[in-house]
Amino acid sequence: MSNERIEVAQEVVPGKAFVWAIDWPGWCRSGKDPALAVEAFVAVTARYALVARGAGLAVPVVATRDVDVVETLEGAGGTSFGVPSVIVATDRRPTTTVEAERLASLVAAAWRRFDEVAAGAPAELRKGPRGGGRDRDKMIGHVIEAGHAYAREIGIRLPPPDSTDRAAVNAEHDAVLEVLRRASDGSPLADRRWTQRYAARRIAWHVLDHAWEMEDRTERGQ
Repeated sequence: MSNERIEVAQEVVPGKAFVWAIDWPGWCRSGKDPALAVEAFVAVTARYALVARGAGLAVPVVATRDVDVVETLEGAGGTSFGVPSVIVATDRRPTTTVEAERLASLVAAAWRRFDEVAAGAPAELRKGPRGGGRDRDKMIGHVIEAGHAYAREIGIRLPPPDSTDRAAVNAEHDAVLEVLRRASDGSPLADRRWTQRYAARRIAWHVLDHAWEMEDRTERGQ
C-alpha cells in the first residue's frame, strides 16, 4: 500500500450517509452523518486491502485528512433503508477494456473474500444488540439471492441459483463478470438503470458489507 489521497463520493439523507471510493468498488461504508461515514470508510482500509490484494492491486493508506469528497448527492429512500442506491456522475464515466477488467477483478475478489470469511465462520453468529441478525447459512443465502437480483439488473437471465449449488452460483458470477469486463460508454446496461461502474460498486458493496458483518459477529475463539 502507498500513501496518497483518495477520491470519494457520498450520498446523504437525514440520519444516514454513504461514502465510497470512486475507483475501488466495494470500499464503501455508512454512518449517521458524512463525517462518521468517512471515519468508518477509513477504518476498513486494511480489510479492503485484502480484497484488492486478491485482485493483484494495492490500495492507498489513508487517514481522514486524505479523503477528498468530489461528489455529494442527496440520497433517496434506498439510502434511508441502508443501501447506496444513487447513481452519481462518476458512475456514468466511460471505461476502457483495461479499466473494465480492473473493476471485474475487484468484484471477483470481493466474492472470494466473502467465501473465505464464510468458510471460517461458525454456523451460529453472535446476535446483534437487539438479538437479531442472520446466522451464517442464511446470510450466504441472502447474498446469493441479492446477487441474482443484481445480475438481472444488468441483463442476465439465469434461473435463481440454490445457495448449495456452487456450480450454478459460479455460472451466474461468471456471467456478471463477462458483462463487467466489457468496455462501456457509461450508458445504463441492458436498457435499464444501472451503469457498469455503479453495478460493480453496488455488487461488491453488498458482498463485502456482509463479509465484514460475518467477521464482526464471529465469536472469538470459534
